Amino acid sequence: MKTRISIFFLLIAGYVSGQNLEWIYSVETSPWQKEKAIKPLKSVSDISIDIDVSDQKAQYIDGFGGCFNEMGWDALMTLTPQERDNVIQNLFSSSQSNYTYCRMPIGASDYGLGFYSLNDVADDFNMINFNIHRDRYILIPYIKAALQKNPDMKIFASPWCPPAWMKSNNHYAGNTNGNGTDYNGMPEEKITETPTTAFKMERGYLKSYALYFTKFIQAYEKEGINVEAIHVQNEPCSNQIFPSCNWRSEDLAYFISDFLGPKFEEEKIKSDIYFGTINRDNPNYTKTALDNDKAAKYIKGVGFQWAGKGAIPTIHKEYPQLKIMQTESECGNGANDWAAAEYTWGLINHYLNNGANVYAYWNMVLDDTGKSMWGWKQNALISINKETGKVTYNPEFYIMKHVSHFVSSGAYRLLTLAEKNDHLAFINPDGKIIVVVVNKENTEKTIHIQINGKVYPVSMKAKSFNTFSI
Repeated sequence: MKTRISIFFLLIAGYVSGQNLEWIYSVETSPWQKEKAIKPLKSVSDISIDIDVSDQKAQYIDGFGGCFNEMGWDALMTLTPQERDNVIQNLFSSSQSNYTYCRMPIGASDYGLGFYSLNDVADDFNMINFNIHRDRYILIPYIKAALQKNPDMKIFASPWCPPAWMKSNNHYAGNTNGNGTDYNGMPEEKITETPTTAFKMERGYLKSYALYFTKFIQAYEKEGINVEAIHVQNEPCSNQIFPSCNWRSEDLAYFISDFLGPKFEEEKIKSDIYFGTINRDNPNYTKTALDNDKAAKYIKGVGFQWAGKGAIPTIHKEYPQLKIMQTESECGNGANDWAAAEYTWGLINHYLNNGANVYAYWNMVLDDTGKSMWGWKQNALISINKETGKVTYNPEFYIMKHVSHFVSSGAYRLLTLAEKNDHLAFINPDGKIIVVVVNKENTEKTIHIQINGKVYPVSMKAKSFNTFSI
């Protein structure tokens, strides 16, 4: 009898504690702290609700992640195997940041170690010399280390530039530096104009480029790495001093409709084709391609980054059937400070509130200079001092983790009755509800969160990131 009574009270206690709101918070001096669970108020008659989480589902969440880049792996290789494994664990393990959807470049990027493509033999239209030999030493070990921690992680890929011989200026870059510093050896006469297409719009090159994408996917598949989606061009609206290639929307749609899409069908390639990664805020650039019926039949989603954030509300509203990715979080200037993390939170909030299914950070790991081969100093989630081996987890690492650690792939964003830029809510496949709240104010802030009819009083610290789960 005594045993039955004990079990009864244990069950009741479990039910009551299950109604408590679990809480993890970060402030700049003390990131990732567990706070005491919050009990619901018994009386709420005179309480003003600040965040009222509904049961109405918005978009499906595919996941969160960052980009695998050569300079990141170069920095990681300066660590001991154990230290390197710890960093990989903290990014990809489900018990840590739980990155489930990550990006990789096809060939050189602006955080590669130099110019290259997967076939630099000019006019090799049949791709006889195509290879991923370089990637086997840099990108592939990086990706495979991540897959060991999270075998279910998905990859999407995009080229910053096609092989230079496919471009009108026969150069990886599209621009010169203009300040007397020569980063790319390109004369001013070879600058490509952004309203034009820098790709050689001739049948042989278009057909060969479709084959190039196909061989990339097949080669990586043989390495045990499945490419879930292809974004056909990184930032097609910019010509840069680093690898880049501008495209008119009409030409990019033509390449998809008449070459890439049919080639994927012919070779039974399962990777999705995305119209991305778009960096123009005028939605008409994207709509031009999506309204092309021949191209649209192959386009499964759209990827946006940087200025593209201005187009996402329109595209999500007018093309609700398409998936949307935020493909590259804005990179800052290498400060890696709390203000940068607050800015990144604003981007996360904007993209997810406007229908994004994926949010991808840019450089997950860099050395502590943050400087690219092209002289641009940028932020990273994790900085490594190559000389001392010191590993620093920057504030942006924690704002990403406050979302990615808790929100599972397969979750849905939940609508709240007063949509604001200080919070996001989700429901995971197991029914757990997640609420992320950021207090940007310089003073402590008390709010009331209502979930499933229960009201929870929360006093958030000044300048804090907070995740609540129940």
